[in-house]
Amino acid sequence: MSYIEFKDVKKIYKTGDVEVHALDGTDFSIEKGELCVILGQSGAGKTTLLNILGGMDTLTSGTVLLDGQEISSFREKELANYRRSDVGFVFQFYNLIPNLTAIENVEMASQLVKDPMDPEEILEDVGLSDRKKNFPAQLSGGEQQRVAIARAVAKNPKLLLCDEPTGALDYQTGKSILRLLARLCTERNMTVVIITHNSTLAAMANRVIRIKNGKIISNEVNEDPRSIEELEW
Repeated sequence: MSYIEFKDVKKIYKTGDVEVHALDGTDFSIEKGELCVILGQSGAGKTTLLNILGGMDTLTSGTVLLDGQEISSFREKELANYRRSDVGFVFQFYNLIPNLTAIENVEMASQLVKDPMDPEEILEDVGLSDRKKNFPAQLSGGEQQRVAIARAVAKNPKLLLCDEPTGALDYQTGKSILRLLARLCTERNMTVVIITHNSTLAAMANRVIRIKNGKIISNEVNEDPRSIEELEW
C-alpha cells in the first residue's frame, strides 16, 4: 500500500441544475518521503484535490488513504483532529497572525500537537533565528513565507501541503523556498506535496502528477531530480 492513495475520487459541486465535476474519478498514489509536484492550469482541479487531501473539503465519492487511515470516511471532528495533527499547510499568501512575532506564530502551531518540533530550532533551520522577534509587517515576503513553512513544520506533520508556495515571491526568493522544501524532504523524510501551474518545478520533484479537467493524465516518478539551482522560469 502506498503512503497516499486516491481511488476513483469524485467531487461534484451543484449550482441549481448545473453540476461541476471538480474531480472526476481521480486515481493516484504517492510514497512516503517523496517531494511530489501536482501540475495543472487554473480550474484543473488541483486545489480541490489539495483541500480533500488536507481534510479541508469532503469528497462526493471514492476513497482517500493517508498512512493506512481512510480519511475519506472521517466525520467532522475526526477531520479537525487530522488537520491539526497530521497536516501542515503552506499557502501562497502567508496567513501569519499580524500581532504575533515570528517565534510566537510558530509556537502557536507547536502547541496544537502532542509531539511538536522545537520552534527555535525550526526558525534556525529556515534561516530566521535573528528575526524571530520581528512581527510579520517587519519581514520581507520571502521571510514571511519561511515563517509560514516553519509554522507548518513545527507540528511535525505526516504531510506538508503547499499551494503555490512561490507564487507571490520573486525568482531568487522562490528558489530559496524550494530549496527549503526539498531539504525538509531529504533530511526529515517528510512527504511534501506542492501544487502549482509552473511546469518548471516538475524537474525538481521525485514524482510529478499532471491533472486536467478533474482527471489525472499522468503520474510519473522522476529517477533523477534536478537541483533547484538548475531551474529557470
